[in-house]
Amino acid sequence: MLEIAKIMEIAGKEQTPAYIFDLDLLADRMYTMQDILGKDIHLCYAMKANPFLVHAMKSLAAKFEVCSPGEFAICEREQVDMQSIVLSGVYKEEKDIAHVMDDCGGVGTYTVESLNQFELLRKSAQERNISITVLLRVTSGNQFGLDEEQVEKIVANRAEYPYVEIAGVQCYTGTQKKKMSAIAKELAHLDEFCDSLKEKYGFTAKELEYGPGLPVAYFGEEAAHNNYDALKEFAAELDKIRGKYDITLEMGRYMAATCGIYVSDVVDYKTNKGQNYCVINGGINHINYYGQAMAMKIPAYTYVKKDGTIVAGVDMVTGEQVADQAALDKWTIVGSLCTVGDVIVKNIPIGTPECGDRIVFYNIGAYSVTEGIYLFLSRMMPKIIAYSKETGAVVYRDYTPSDVVNSRQELL
Repeated sequence: MLEIAKIMEIAGKEQTPAYIFDLDLLADRMYTMQDILGKDIHLCYAMKANPFLVHAMKSLAAKFEVCSPGEFAICEREQVDMQSIVLSGVYKEEKDIAHVMDDCGGVGTYTVESLNQFELLRKSAQERNISITVLLRVTSGNQFGLDEEQVEKIVANRAEYPYVEIAGVQCYTGTQKKKMSAIAKELAHLDEFCDSLKEKYGFTAKELEYGPGLPVAYFGEEAAHNNYDALKEFAAELDKIRGKYDITLEMGRYMAATCGIYVSDVVDYKTNKGQNYCVINGGINHINYYGQAMAMKIPAYTYVKKDGTIVAGVDMVTGEQVADQAALDKWTIVGSLCTVGDVIVKNIPIGTPECGDRIVFYNIGAYSVTEGIYLFLSRMMPKIIAYSKETGAVVYRDYTPSDVVNSRQELL
């Protein structure tokens, strides 16, 4: 993790609000994950978690889960190997599939989310006289994927589809799962289902792609110590089916969350009816922690005075608190949006704020960069910076105005 001094150096040069993605930390995490899981397990990056990390992930992940034409376009610009792409998504349009097949030579794997989608892919392949590889997504009881009966129907009639190779099944059931027993149960069910396909139809599933939804700690002391305990437990569960399938693990949050930092400046402070408010030049349009409830949960943060003195929060390098939190005045951190909902975190100890102080939020590498309500109130979108010791700080996106999206000025 970047030291506070380096974060402040980057923020001082590039200004705030800004996201900083620590690419060295990302690489370390990916290497550690691979070591724990074993070299026979393929890691698939669900790029919706953070599309700005695609370039870095080209050397770290074996595959990319791509769920929209826009995500595919990002992969094209980043020159991602098309054979490493798993083209997913609940809605696939014929024109987009045509572009993938005609202009890009196809992708490594296509997922099937419905019978209609299977027909679209089958027809597209047949018309071009090419063979494609698909994974049949098994639903977990929501709008995604196929019922098991529909999977069986496709498998039973697979001889009728000479242009489609059914490699196996795919399943993703949700994120932030804290009970390994639930994950183990899902794996066992998928294994049993694949066994039933072989028993009933003589079909051997070669590939199993699974999204375990492993948890990331965002709040409390755990947020400073995101370890690999859950992954180690999961690796032990995989041992039960290891070697039976070519296993791919689809993850986004678990890979990307810890490499992200958000830095914002204090721009005002006040006390209204006994409640202390500290206003920053960011807000809920930039910061989004999964599982936050009424801004009551405290994420990992560091509060830095404008002279560089660290006065509150946590040192993420050591994982230790930087001061006696009980001795510091508590303030509610709010953003710059004109809505009472723009409350980031309530009553955190920071001492006495001044304009020009900075607050750093951690574990923000997944989803915040795209899930923030950027367009609300037509405020400037934050700068995005990637850092590694090799390249230093590189601006991936400069401050970007949203008013041009929110107005009809191009028509005038």
